[in-house]
This record gives sequence, structure tokens and C-alpha cells, in this order.
Amino acid sequence: MPKDKFDEYVENLQKIIYEEEIKVYNERIVSLYHDPKNWGKPPEDEITISKTYEGPCGDTMSFFLKIKDKIIEKANFLTDGCGASVAAGCQTTLLIENRSLDDAEKLKQEDIDAALNGLPEDHKHCAELAVTTLKRAIDDYYILESLKK
Repeated sequence: MPKDKFDEYVENLQKIIYEEEIKVYNERIVSLYHDPKNWGKPPEDEITISKTYEGPCGDTMSFFLKIKDKIIEKANFLTDGCGASVAAGCQTTLLIENRSLDDAEKLKQEDIDAALNGLPEDHKHCAELAVTTLKRAIDDYYILESLKK
């Protein structure tokens, strides 16, 4: 098969896959897991606190937070989960950046689900994984801060 025909075939196949993913999830979720914002572990000097948590489903999520004066200046994440987990982790970072720790602690699974325009029922736990990991990171931050005093 000539290269141009092969490239055309791959492009068409990618379009079909994307359309099928949107049927299962929605455009917001698919967009975030194909191009996740704040993905990856930043350099150590840009991390105030990090936390990894394994949820009941077996997926893990990690958050890397840069905190100054109780404001989350930067949030990054990693997950080994499915596309819905990637989207939930990404959306969580977008919701908490430049917000106070108090605001971030109030974040609920439903907030992430709503920002993602609704996760499928069998993937709602992905938002719970993100919230639990975030809250455990914030708890660890407060513990470390209390030990410094």
C-alpha cells in the first residue's frame, strides 16, 4: 500500500474510533483524555506535596501540587486508569489550580462529573478516585505543615 493511501486509511480509522468514543463518553471526556492538560510529574522543586492512591477499581491516581500561602498554584496528575480516569484527573487539576486549599477540599465527585458533562454510570468511580486522591494529598500537606511548627 502506498504511503499516502496508508496515511489516509489511518486518518479515517482514527476518525471512526474518535466518533465511537464520543458515543460511549462525550466530547469533553474524549477531548481531555486525548490531550490531557497538566499530565505528568513536574520537577521535584515544583512539588510541595504529592500523593498516590489506588482506588477500589485497581486504578491509581497521583496528584502533584505546588502550594504557596494555601493556594494551589499548580496541579499535575498521572493515572494508570482508563480514559475516564485521565479525564477526571485532568478536570480536577483544572478545577483546583489557583484556588485555595479550602476550596479544593470542598470539591465533590459530583462537581467533577458535572464539569465533564457526565461520566457514564460505570465510570462515575473515576471522579471519586480523583477526589479521594486530592483530599489525601491535602491532608498530607496539613500534616507536614503541622510538623514544621
